[in-house]
Amino acid sequence: MADIVTKLSPRPVAATVARFTELLAGKGVQVFAVIDQAAAAREAGQDLRETVLVIFGNPAAGTPVMAASPLSALDLPLKIVVWDDAGQTKVSYTAPAAIGARYGLPDNLAANLAAINPLTDALIAP
Repeated sequence: MADIVTKLSPRPVAATVARFTELLAGKGVQVFAVIDQAAAAREAGQDLRETVLVIFGNPAAGTPVMAASPLSALDLPLKIVVWDDAGQTKVSYTAPAAIGARYGLPDNLAANLAAINPLTDALIAP
């Protein structure tokens, strides 16, 4: 899945999610939702490894993208999934270049999505 970026976190899932939401708040980026998918699975009587989806974005950056390509709203706001893979916490998201290519975004608008890369680099730093 070349369109998916996965990075390794040195922290457990919950600590990784907490750190990410703190990083976003520090950058003035809006957190729209934090969805504990494993908890939802338990409520449905099923088991799922620790899996948390964080939906976030900056309307000033995302709105021009959606104005240029309305279907990009299927991928915006941006999201990451923080999940446990046999004891290793992973952070995965759709590559910004893949989103840009999917909707034929010009480089200047595709650049609006690229902030996810340094944000997740900061997230996984020791």
